[in-house]
Amino acid sequence: MTDQHFVLFDTPIGPCGMEWGPGGINGVQLPMGTAEKTRTRIRQRYGEITESVPTADVRGAIDAIVELLSGKPKDLSGIALDLDGVPEFNRSVYEIARTIPPGKTMTYGDIAKRLGGVALSRDVGQALGRNPCPIVVPCHRVLAAGDKPGGFSARGGVATKLKMLAIEGAAVNYTPSLFD
Repeated sequence: MTDQHFVLFDTPIGPCGMEWGPGGINGVQLPMGTAEKTRTRIRQRYGEITESVPTADVRGAIDAIVELLSGKPKDLSGIALDLDGVPEFNRSVYEIARTIPPGKTMTYGDIAKRLGGVALSRDVGQALGRNPCPIVVPCHRVLAAGDKPGGFSARGGVATKLKMLAIEGAAVNYTPSLFD
């Protein structure tokens, strides 16, 4: 990916990254603990990618993400993404997820029903696990049946998901048990 760029930026949950190319934003990296670990993860995913000053569109997206993660109910659905190369089914899942406003949630089953049937719930979960643009595509707002958190592939797993939902003011009634 020769014409790919990235930038690291600080948020209330740690150093995040954003990747973009000629078609626009195509990746968001959640914190990996430190800026260096986040940078390393980006390079593992994208190879030889250049750390650069963000474009105006990228800067606007970063500012919106920082506001959202600071507890302001910022709507990120207007941020343009370049999802070329992402399977059509996954893009359909991401389009639906992007309609979930801050502070609200939906279940994997809810999204699956809108795509053709509850039997697609596992496929919805797998698509969200491959989400290249977390936060902008708010996979953290999608819960398992019974409003349980379900999985979360970012560093920190479900604890990170619950932290992001708490920042947004989402009501998630969840107490971990030995069986989760």
